[in-house]
Amino acid sequence: MAEAETTAGAVGGRGAQLERSGLRHGWTTGACATAAATAAYTALLCGEFPDPVTVELPRGQRPAFALAGEELAAGRAMAAVVKDAGDDPDVTHGAVVRATVRLLPAGSGVVFRAGPGVGTVTRPGLPLAVGEPAINPVPRQLMRDHIASVAARLGATGDAEVEIAVDHGEEIARSTWNPRLGILGGLSILGTTGVVVPYSCSAWIDSIRRGVDVARAAGRRHVAGCTGSTSEKVAVAVHGLPQDALLDMGDFAGAVLKYLRRHPVDRLTVAGGFAKLSKLAAGHLDLHSSRSQVDKGFLADLARRGGADEELAAAVAGANTGLETVQLCAARGVPLGDLVAAAARDVALGVLRGAPVAVDVICIDRAGAIVGRAEARGPRGTAA
Repeated sequence: MAEAETTAGAVGGRGAQLERSGLRHGWTTGACATAAATAAYTALLCGEFPDPVTVELPRGQRPAFALAGEELAAGRAMAAVVKDAGDDPDVTHGAVVRATVRLLPAGSGVVFRAGPGVGTVTRPGLPLAVGEPAINPVPRQLMRDHIASVAARLGATGDAEVEIAVDHGEEIARSTWNPRLGILGGLSILGTTGVVVPYSCSAWIDSIRRGVDVARAAGRRHVAGCTGSTSEKVAVAVHGLPQDALLDMGDFAGAVLKYLRRHPVDRLTVAGGFAKLSKLAAGHLDLHSSRSQVDKGFLADLARRGGADEELAAAVAGANTGLETVQLCAARGVPLGDLVAAAARDVALGVLRGAPVAVDVICIDRAGAIVGRAEARGPRGTAA
């Protein structure tokens, strides 16, 4: 388990959700893997496991993790951390995340392996290549950074093999989307911020309303509803919006639109991952994976409207992920991302029911690259 030395204080979004709900946040599998890998690598170099081990997360939090297990042998070290998901009903809450670290020759870099209970990617369309362990890019970078920091402090090269395992991970993964996505053999090691925010619909929607009120009180006439931290950064980069104009929409697109219908601003930018915004384009106002899914048939129809032949449309309909559909179309010159953005904008305008709010949409991939845009339009289809 872990305790945070500092927590992020925010006036809106996830911070407001925690403050108002009283729910306790937790830590992602990526944060736990980083703590375990840091402890194991430290022990491999100096013979002692730091316990607790403190790591720094992308938003500056510094949680300290107690070790649930440790082993030191010739050429390798293993440390284990129990995942604490806080008050979120996460299927991985209580799972034991293990990192086994071995030193590699200078110049090898940090190499990741899937241990028991961690899946392997077997289909395209994910942010990892086929054959790679299902350890997502942000957790990988966190582990690289922490290993480099320990190496610099202890005079080592920082070259290491890191094997991540999760006790009973293959069994737990049956309750996730991994098997359908072609991630076989166990769980994914996830997390973009390292923090698990408890899922409370009422608290999150309340924080959205609070965010709109704060923006309007500050005189902001342009706000952005974003599905996560990466899309927030894109909205800021594209439009130069200040922090108090950013709404942490999460999965609740409908809550943003319905509140702005009654409390309008001049312009709304909707920014988010392509897969989530494809759900909005198809008419879903709750974008959570448990209540709406990416409709590949809908995307295939959009692709046809954009000039796709039947072979490409069939490939889109049978694609593994939403990201794969946009990649397939981009390779053939079909602007599926723009088509999804335009359809999402039209749905948003429909929910706004003539409120004086112009809407533009930005679709991004997992790395934050823009894969689709729709220009701002106001009520009755007028250009903004």
